[in-house]
This record gives sequence, structure tokens and C-alpha cells, in this order.
Amino acid sequence: MKTVSSCVEAIVLEQPFLEEGISKEIINYSALANVLQEEVSKQLGRPVKTGAIMMALRRYKDKLTVSKPYHGLRALLEQLGDITLRSNLSDFTFKNSNTLINSQAEILSKIKDKSHIFYTFTRGILESNVIISSSEKQDVLESFKDEVCLELKENLSAISLILPKNNSKAAGLYYLILKRLAWQNVPLYEVISTTNEFTIVVEDTVVDSAFSIIKNLNKV
Repeated sequence: MKTVSSCVEAIVLEQPFLEEGISKEIINYSALANVLQEEVSKQLGRPVKTGAIMMALRRYKDKLTVSKPYHGLRALLEQLGDITLRSNLSDFTFKNSNTLINSQAEILSKIKDKSHIFYTFTRGILESNVIISSSEKQDVLESFKDEVCLELKENLSAISLILPKNNSKAAGLYYLILKRLAWQNVPLYEVISTTNEFTIVVEDTVVDSAFSIIKNLNKV
């Protein structure tokens, strides 16, 4: 059975920034209750007073602690490793096919001795991505000439962060990184990760902001 509290909690959980504001006590409960009144009333099928919504918000705040989403993360942030920035990248999106793996093998053969270049390959359900140094663009076009290229994006940069070995045991690390970027209005073009590395790919226009945010993760 739906209650005022359950409706308010469901709405807040769908908006992480709102939950963050409540946990840090930077949101006016009266103003927020006025905003939520129409939606809560609609979900319950009856008029709901703002006072009841304010009480639900206060109860929800009591369930939150600032440390809850970041349990164990402060110590982990102190162990973050090197940050690497690679620029002049191109991102190719190809439609998956039975021959795509052969095309990948061909480009790998061409770049196997070029340790200085950036290269990643990610295979999804319907499409695959090749992100590579733009200097190798023509080799990619040649190697994948029989594939369907859905999109080509250039003028990209990648920021890679070495994570502590125990990063997979701590909940919220990726959330913390992505939240900082979102709060500073930095859009991500791609996100790539391995067990102990996290890489974001952004357009060159926002790379300075993105790098500054990643560099200062352990200072908050």
C-alpha cells in the first residue's frame, strides 16, 4: 500500500542530486514539499497536504547519512594512482557482424608495434566501438572497409585513472566520479573500464574541466 512516505522516497530516489541536497541539508523542505505536492497527490489518488510531505522528507533525511553512499571511499581516494591524458582520438562505431572480429585482428596487426598510440575495442550487443589515436584513422578505415560504420567522432580526449587494487570491494566509487563530472556539467562521450583502470572519453572542449575534476577527486 502506498503511503506519503513511500511516494516521497520513490521520487527522491529517482533524482540523485535531490537526495544529495537533502542529505547535506541544503534544501528548503517547505519549498520542496510544494514542488512535490501535485505528484504525491496524483500517485496516492487523493489530496495531500504539504505538511505531510515535509514530515516525510524529514523522516527520509533521518535515514540518510552523508557517509552512507561513500562508506570506505575516503581512504580509497587517498590511494588513487596515476592519471593519464591522451588527446587527438577518434571514435568509430561499427555495426556488429560475423566479420568484425577479423577486421579487428587486421587493425591490431597494423598497430602491434606502435606502443605509443591509444587503442580500445568494446563490443556491445548490436554495435562495437574502436577508439584510437587519430593518426591511425586511415588504417582503421582500411581494415574495417567492409563493415558498416554507424558513426565517427573526432576531436576526443581520454582521461585514464589507475584505481586501487581493492576498488571493486567499495560501493559508490564510480558514482562519486560520475557525480562530480555531472555537477560540473561535463558530458561524457564514452566510459571504459577494466578491473583497475577507469577511463572517460570527452570532447576536447571540456577536457580541461574533466581533467581538473579527476585530479582533485581526493581533495574533498
